[in-house]
Amino acid sequence: MEQVFAPWRIEWIRRENKNEDIEDCVFCELPEQDSDRENLIVARSDDAFVMLNNYPYNPGHTMVIPRVHTGEYAALEDEILLDHARLKQRTFDALEDALEPDGFNTGLNLGNGAGGSIDDHLHTHVVPRWQGDTNFMPVLSDTTVIVEALEATYDHVHDAFAAQPGTTVPNEDSAVVIE
Repeated sequence: MEQVFAPWRIEWIRRENKNEDIEDCVFCELPEQDSDRENLIVARSDDAFVMLNNYPYNPGHTMVIPRVHTGEYAALEDEILLDHARLKQRTFDALEDALEPDGFNTGLNLGNGAGGSIDDHLHTHVVPRWQGDTNFMPVLSDTTVIVEALEATYDHVHDAFAAQPGTTVPNEDSAVVIE
């Protein structure tokens, strides 16, 4: 797939820390670092967190990720399942407030054959959709167009999570903590 000119992505490409300090699983290790904004983590609950996809299908493409490392949905304990589900609800609310989409696509890529790039740590994709957001570009030129920089999307979604009841924001570069 070709890409449309996106100059804001050069910062991500040229960053000094290209996750070279990640030894095992990016979804296990990034939330343990003290750089939520840099790592695109917008919200955290006790057993899960929300992260913007750094190669989004649409603005606001997030992933709701349980903290426990497993690729098996059936391996999640009830408490973790409930927290993950509640965080998905809050993600829908935040994305609706921040971006006003017309709908959502959501899903899990479970197993190596499902096509996900990370299959050993399950995560739910939440992709905002708008009427008419698909155009001729993917059909004719196998190209998608992302209309907003990740940093701007991060700010919109972070602010929407922060406006929800029962949240705190430790500092401007921290994810919103959901109590």
